[in-house]
Amino acid sequence: MVTTNKKIFHFILLFTIAFIWGSSFILMKKGLLVFNEYEVALLRMSIAFISILPFIWNKILKINKKHIIPILIVGFFGNGIPAFLFTKAQTQLDSSLVGILNALVPIFTFLLSIYLFKNKLIIKQLLGIIIGLLGAITLIAFNGIYTNNISYSYYVIIATICYAISLNTIKYSLYDISAIDIAGFAFLTIGPICIFGLFFTEFFHKICYVKNSGTAFFYIILLSTIGTSLALVWFNKLIKETNEIFASSVTYLIPIVAIIWGFIDGEIINWNHIICILIILSGIYLVNKE
Repeated sequence: MVTTNKKIFHFILLFTIAFIWGSSFILMKKGLLVFNEYEVALLRMSIAFISILPFIWNKILKINKKHIIPILIVGFFGNGIPAFLFTKAQTQLDSSLVGILNALVPIFTFLLSIYLFKNKLIIKQLLGIIIGLLGAITLIAFNGIYTNNISYSYYVIIATICYAISLNTIKYSLYDISAIDIAGFAFLTIGPICIFGLFFTEFFHKICYVKNSGTAFFYIILLSTIGTSLALVWFNKLIKETNEIFASSVTYLIPIVAIIWGFIDGEIINWNHIICILIILSGIYLVNKE
């Protein structure tokens, strides 16, 4: 039985991760002002790998053989592939549409947990997922949706499926590894490749000669260290201590973060926003209710 204090901690952690990831979209956009989508993705994975390496380098040779394949799955499907897909999508899609599509993660996570990992069907969880999804879509729709090329939506949809695969893998195949080790080993599978890939881009030329490249690089560093490596460690912890469905509901909270940033920027929060936020929170509550 999970104690009330533990549940409160899990909700606070969920909101914290959502705030970090919601803010990461802004940082990604800032980086894309100077660097192209491939450079941003390569930098994000490379810097995240370097920042977390000191915490796991002495454990590399101690990896249990049974964990190697699951770690490779988490590394590529939970980090590497989505990083490139999201940066590609962000070049053409409005953040509101990305937010709606990103909210598909809990649905895909739920379906995979049942059909691939043979988890039992829990009606309460399914109801919570549907309620949260409707709340997120409605909330985003109030802010308007604009797009230059709707075909880029497929990049986000594929990324959400990748996240769902990674979430279930962490919950059912890496339950006996610490959250920081999961993140560190996952980045170990893709970090060196991404560092090598940077030498085939124009990053080094841009950082030396392009105006405002230093500022854009700083935003990418924040995106990589706080928005990626640190947030993923907390996210892995949340998956292990709760369940993959509850953890994936973080995507429902990201639109709320966008509303908060809008309020800070002078936009007005009305009753429509408040009602949608309450709907989202009720859905998340149902997902985590025993």
